[in-house]
Amino acid sequence: MVAAPKDVYLPEVLFQFQRVGGSVRVVAIDPITGIEVTMVAPPTGEIEGVKRIAARKLAYVIAKTKQKPSN
Repeated sequence: MVAAPKDVYLPEVLFQFQRVGGSVRVVAIDPITGIEVTMVAPPTGEIEGVKRIAARKLAYVIAKTKQKPSN
């Protein structure tokens, strides 16, 4: 069965924001699996919207990780 990002349950996501020049580096971490994703956002972006996009990207990566067959 193929996992979809919408099927990934993330009870907690940790966020890290770091200003880098004219943008903001955003890291979203799933503390259960230790999987993290990084993205770049404009410094004028709405913080909740940026968090939502980062969490969505994290769910996508976790879903892709679950699809890999284990050997």
